[in-house]
Amino acid sequence: MQKYSFAFPSRGVRNWRKALALVRIFLMVVGCAGGREDRARKIVSYLKRAYPKPKSELAYKTPFQFAVAVILSAQCTDKVVNRVTERLFKKYKKPSCFANADPLVFEREISSIPFFRNKAKHIIATAKIVSRDFGGKVPRTAEQLQSLPGIGYKTAHVVLGELFDDWPGIPTDTHVKRFARRFDLSDNTDLKKISHDLEKLIPKKDWKYINNGFVLYGRYVCSARPHDCTKHPLTKLWPEANKRWMKTR
Repeated sequence: MQKYSFAFPSRGVRNWRKALALVRIFLMVVGCAGGREDRARKIVSYLKRAYPKPKSELAYKTPFQFAVAVILSAQCTDKVVNRVTERLFKKYKKPSCFANADPLVFEREISSIPFFRNKAKHIIATAKIVSRDFGGKVPRTAEQLQSLPGIGYKTAHVVLGELFDDWPGIPTDTHVKRFARRFDLSDNTDLKKISHDLEKLIPKKDWKYINNGFVLYGRYVCSARPHDCTKHPLTKLWPEANKRWMKTR
């Protein structure tokens, strides 16, 4: 634990306001140093109790279908993705099915998804690589997954966590970013940097509770639109969060 030293003003200092200001500065420094770790610990403790076995709400039946669903979910709600994949996954089950898809037909089949053309291109290209280089099986390392088109840090770690219960990192999406910023767990706005900030604060054994836990909390308890959330469980742990809506941007 980091040690701090503090010297009160000498007797020659007559202005007690200066002494009080120095005390406040000292308390602020100490609070900032230990505040995030303590706050993160309390938040994780709540998420573990509320969502002891957090799982994605994306619908799928095969491992590669889940990878496809995560790619489709970028800047899109799970509800919309599930509506699209309900039909899509009846036709496309294995990587080879996606690899052999007609690009124009596939685009039409996912056209209600944002950025559907790019996503269609990435999914088909990824399916071809997985079929050719990985024996039709979803890769099991973050490095291998991130080498595939359309799969970045977040998607790779969501896939590893959901399919293999392997959490080499904390995936950050809009929900995780929102709560990391509101609860002052990160000063960054870049998703990957937020992930690394959280990974420094939270023990690795608890990384599995963060993404899905915040997603479920944001979806069913504390929505993204600014509102009075003083009675919400996490805000009770740190009431200041109710004043930090602007920090979520």
